Amino acid sequence: MARKPRFYLPDVPAHVMQRGHNRDAIFFKDADYVVYLKIFRRVAEQFECQVHAYVLMTNHVHFLLTPARSDSISLLFKALGAEYVRYVNKTYRRSGTLWGGRHKGCIIDSSNYFLRCMQYIELNPIRAGMVGDPSHYAWSSYKANAEGAASVILTPHVEYLSLAKEKDARVSLYCQLLATQMTTNCVQSIDDCLQSGTPLGGIQFINSIEKMLNFSVGRVKRGRPKKERNSAILS
Repeated sequence: MARKPRFYLPDVPAHVMQRGHNRDAIFFKDADYVVYLKIFRRVAEQFECQVHAYVLMTNHVHFLLTPARSDSISLLFKALGAEYVRYVNKTYRRSGTLWGGRHKGCIIDSSNYFLRCMQYIELNPIRAGMVGDPSHYAWSSYKANAEGAASVILTPHVEYLSLAKEKDARVSLYCQLLATQMTTNCVQSIDDCLQSGTPLGGIQFINSIEKMLNFSVGRVKRGRPKKERNSAILS
């Protein structure tokens, strides 16, 4: 699948992933995850990116972000990558690159895909067979979004907040969403758009992006999920 020119838009959520070189590990012990998150929090604030969901896997990371500027995400990952590599190289007395190229990412139609992207990210350890329950994985935003734990990294998005006014009800509804199985088409759409840089959304969303940018961003021919609302989650 051909990769398109990477782009982000102010105030439009994006799903972003970065992988280790040759799919090798980027975290080697618990302290590495802690250092990475500390760096990430600082540079996210510096480059004005709100963080809504994340998971740190052994050899790659996923984030759901909303940038304030079109260059916020690229600047964030450039600074994060360089600083974390310096930490790893110094700690483990190694040299050379840690990352398998630049990060990958795509903007998303929040009204249709935001909550499913959260689910995709926070259940990644389940799909990888690392744990049987997402609450057993320490390095994700699951406990904040699905259990109501405090987080100094996350900023709730309006789509998540709109699940319910009260926190307990919101957490409960989000847990019900996580318990529903994502369709193969939905998972494949998220994968394909992330890998190719194609905006993740319906025809209307794609058309609006192309009109704004004045160039074609292409299509990924997969089914889109039904709009996630309280009634859909409870059904």
